[in-house]
Amino acid sequence: GNLNAIFDQLQSERIRRVLQFLDMSHSTYCAPFAKLCKEVFAARLEANDNVKYLRTLESWFARLNTADDFEKLPDLFRPIMHIMLLIWKNSKFYNSPARLVVIIRELCNAIINQATRYISGKQIFEMIADENATSAVSKLKTTLKVCGDLKRIYFNYKATANSECPHNPWRIQNTALFLRLDAFLERCHDVLEMTQIIVQFSKLDRIVIGGTKGLALTTTLEHISADFKAAVATFEGVPYDIMDVERKDFDDDFYGFRNRIKELERRLGAVLTQAFDDCVNIYARFKLLDSFDTLLERPLIQDELERKHIALVQMYAQDLKNCLLYTSPSPRD
Repeated sequence: GNLNAIFDQLQSERIRRVLQFLDMSHSTYCAPFAKLCKEVFAARLEANDNVKYLRTLESWFARLNTADDFEKLPDLFRPIMHIMLLIWKNSKFYNSPARLVVIIRELCNAIINQATRYISGKQIFEMIADENATSAVSKLKTTLKVCGDLKRIYFNYKATANSECPHNPWRIQNTALFLRLDAFLERCHDVLEMTQIIVQFSKLDRIVIGGTKGLALTTTLEHISADFKAAVATFEGVPYDIMDVERKDFDDDFYGFRNRIKELERRLGAVLTQAFDDCVNIYARFKLLDSFDTLLERPLIQDELERKHIALVQMYAQDLKNCLLYTSPSPRD
């Protein structure tokens, strides 16, 4: 609009008389002013052409920014990418790598804004407090899927653009396009790991260990559970939204949280090992392992149990031998 207004002013009779007067007086302003006019005319043509094509994206971006159902956002990605490809093919000016970088980054920022409205750090901790951490896990996985769909559809259209426009392919480094989105995806993975850890450790309150050492080991589990809740409370108390990708201090806070979890895993592994050795038969051992459920997926606990696999297999083999011995027919039979 501004360029069109300037163009109209430069075409007016009043400005033309000024230019004629400068030319007649051989003013030194003539050449620079003429050059500036040419630049304005060229910029006006480019701006009007860009408006004509980019206006076709306006309604789609409006829907993207105002959509209430985050899970259905991928339905908008393909039409947007298709229009961008058509713009790339037909526009005289908006078909350069620099312009594509700008529009893809705008698209990524819109997705990140929608994602943080769909699931925020405050919502995650509220779900955890309501013992509904599994819903937070589900929402984080949905967020990862939606962001992944955007990248997948982009790469599909990039391949199409490269084949249909060999003279002007989408030859752009992925980091230039998805730097902020990839940082957000990494943040989602970290928060998802934290939430899954909370889901796993929440089972500690329901575990009761039997056997001769059962009371002492169950008490130790209660202490581990209390320390875990304190670690979660500390992490929850950070003065920012953990889903805000601009807050880089999250990395240090999450690193401290993970180190605390590793310490608790070592203690938990020691408890599990002692309880395993205290079991009198294979049934008790399997029941013990079943009570810890998904906690057995934790890496340090897996390392501790790795040493017990042989003992478990040997006890199982001995039970099989005993069964064969008791069920084998006597020589008289």
